[in-house]
Amino acid sequence: MADKVVITAALSGSVTMKEHNPAVPYTPEEFAREGRQAEEAGAAVAHVHFRDPATGLPTTEPALMADVVQALRENTGLLLNLSTGVSLESTLAERKRPVELHRPELASLNPGTMNFCTVSHKDGRIIHDKTYYNPLEATLEFGTIMHQNGIKPELECFAISHVHNALFFFEHYDFLVAPLHFSFVFGVMGGVRFNSDVLNSYIHAIPPGSTWQGIGVGPFSFPVAMACAIFGGHVRVGLEDNVYVDPAHKTLARGNGDLVARAVQIARLAGREPASPEEARGLLNLKQRG
Repeated sequence: MADKVVITAALSGSVTMKEHNPAVPYTPEEFAREGRQAEEAGAAVAHVHFRDPATGLPTTEPALMADVVQALRENTGLLLNLSTGVSLESTLAERKRPVELHRPELASLNPGTMNFCTVSHKDGRIIHDKTYYNPLEATLEFGTIMHQNGIKPELECFAISHVHNALFFFEHYDFLVAPLHFSFVFGVMGGVRFNSDVLNSYIHAIPPGSTWQGIGVGPFSFPVAMACAIFGGHVRVGLEDNVYVDPAHKTLARGNGDLVARAVQIARLAGREPASPEEARGLLNLKQRG
């Protein structure tokens, strides 16, 4: 199925709020709506950061997570990918809960600490200077929980060093099982810029047979999607990464479905078709749901 591309819809994230786009989901009902529309547009996977329905802030409160997972399972056929990043303010104990309490098909796993900043590209101002804390002991602990629960780690790499850290774990520990699955993130200040040299470095660093997708933040969302579709990767879009269906003209997306529909257009321009959830299960080497 080399002509198939797995499209992931990152439904919510931890930073984008309704003030940025009213479609950002907070409640289980809103997650179900966004997931359903993303699936209808061509998505196979939903990446989920849970939100407090009252405040919109990221949370891993067990009852709230359970309600969202149930809503997505009952209303969509999407494969679930739960975030263990949660937010920059979350504790490691809070960030473990999604994979301790649930058994999604996939979950994000971060193999390295980094600066995670907001800056002005016009005048160079540093607006928010924060650290995304991912000690290697936590990567080992989270990854071991995923392995025990039959969850495929999606190795989220903001820099080439994160790929190298993942290779270290692959060589010395058994929680990573070939073929590995990677996400290459572009456009976060503290990480890497998007260009062909960096993308090639990522692709050539991962083990043969691995699967990968690209994530472009903000205006990089659709250019990264195009590059991934051309070079055999998979694609992630969604309101976590970008709230505009037309970033050049600041046209807000009506929801995740609009962004997935644009990703489908991009994939077809590259001669590929969106994979169904069951096709994605095979492409990403996932276990059958019990």
